[in-house]
Amino acid sequence: MSLLKNFATVGGATMASRVLGFVRDVLLAAAVGTGPVAEAFVVAFRLPNLFRRLFAEGAFNSAFIPLFGRAVEEDGDEGARRFAGEIGSGLLFCLLILTALAQIFMPAVVWALAPGFVDDVLKFDLTVLMSRIAFPYLVFMSMLAFIGGVLNTYQRFAAAAFAPVMLNIVMSIVLGSVIFYGVEDATTLGIILTMGVAVAGVAQLLVVIWDLKRLGFRIPIYRPRYTKSVKRLLVLGVPGVIAGGVTQINIAVGMMIASLQDGANALLYYADRLYQLPLGVIGIAIGVVLLPSLTRQLRAGNVDQYQRSLNNALEFSLVLALPSAVALAVLPREIVSVLFQRGQFDAIATQGTAAALTAFAFGLPAFVLNKVFSPGYFSREDTKTPMWFAAIGMAVNVALSLALFPFLQHVGIAVASTIAGWINTGLLVIVLWRRGHFQPDMSVVRKILLILGASVMMGVVLHYASIGLESWISASNLLSRIVGLGGLVLIGMAAFGVFAQLSGGSDLIAHAKALKRRNT
Repeated sequence: MSLLKNFATVGGATMASRVLGFVRDVLLAAAVGTGPVAEAFVVAFRLPNLFRRLFAEGAFNSAFIPLFGRAVEEDGDEGARRFAGEIGSGLLFCLLILTALAQIFMPAVVWALAPGFVDDVLKFDLTVLMSRIAFPYLVFMSMLAFIGGVLNTYQRFAAAAFAPVMLNIVMSIVLGSVIFYGVEDATTLGIILTMGVAVAGVAQLLVVIWDLKRLGFRIPIYRPRYTKSVKRLLVLGVPGVIAGGVTQINIAVGMMIASLQDGANALLYYADRLYQLPLGVIGIAIGVVLLPSLTRQLRAGNVDQYQRSLNNALEFSLVLALPSAVALAVLPREIVSVLFQRGQFDAIATQGTAAALTAFAFGLPAFVLNKVFSPGYFSREDTKTPMWFAAIGMAVNVALSLALFPFLQHVGIAVASTIAGWINTGLLVIVLWRRGHFQPDMSVVRKILLILGASVMMGVVLHYASIGLESWISASNLLSRIVGLGGLVLIGMAAFGVFAQLSGGSDLIAHAKALKRRNT
């Protein structure tokens, strides 16, 4: 099965999840706007997700997949089952301990992540309550990442990729019910929202368990022990806590500083959700597919195929990331106003969210490239080098956030995150290249420059198209606004396609035909 088809499978599933995620966020904006419940929910929801992406998707998968791939190649399915059983038992034990500690010390955790909430007793207490209810989501999602790593190694990507759809379905039902029944009490609303998060975690985990059963791969249950396999995983995984979760660490730092400005966390959340759509569809899809592929190629000694895979991933990612970044930078107000401006989400909130989205847009290619080049290290069981680069990025992010926040407020946090992302990614690329582990294909570099040019030309077209469709975008009728934004999306896609095809930056027609042939 080709990389392109695997990218399309994971990317398509992520796209479905993110589209439903927008439905969820539209309902969230209408129900709670950017007020105290919204800010409390952002912290409560991000807390387990932060730990999940650090300890599960980041550190765990970057260490587990190469080791599990080696177990499959060297010890066969029986050895792989034993390895998975030892690791799974240890992971679950650690997650339960972490969850118990979080429940006990949640006030201190919230104080550390949102120190600005302390002066507002009601907001602080609500955040603690909601965080306690939502935190078990970490257990379900981390076990999902573990089982997903097993499935991905066996080239089964669909179930783990589609599982997040369940979160958005469950939360959309919960939010729709809240709006329909007119729930307004802050505590009741907070409990309902975070209970929905916990239920959604169970639903997602059941999806991958079902696919694991279809695969016929049974993971034995052992008593947690400090085995050789667990020790090796920890050696690789501890540096990955930083390396794999650099974006999440930067977001956490931003969340702490943003708590000093009323409504800032909510504004950054909505902006983050918008740029996470292309990042999820492109970057996460590539990261999920690329790591097991590079690991297998290195284990088999196929260095040339390894280099081709890395270059193909680079080209494919930027064909999608560059035009997405330009579109977000050119049309932030139009996107935010059509998607969110209603109910409790007013024009001032639109302005604040759009400003943050513009800053995030310039960092999108860097965040995507991080997902492309990190597997180049992880596939060689090197998690320490990315750890140091991530630490440098975090230091830059903290320093710039503190320096810019007094002048730009929440937008300064987004700017700092973008600059830190480019520094981290630049270090990844340069060192991988100097070690000879990445040999850039000059034809790919040429195509990337042409893609950049096509994206800029598309941005010019979108700018003037937005002026022409302003009456539609600013109409009081929601349907007219949706049609106006949809028109801009179609114009942007058509413009980029034409410019990319004519310039030779990317033969999109050939790629589409090739993907269609592989699916038939």
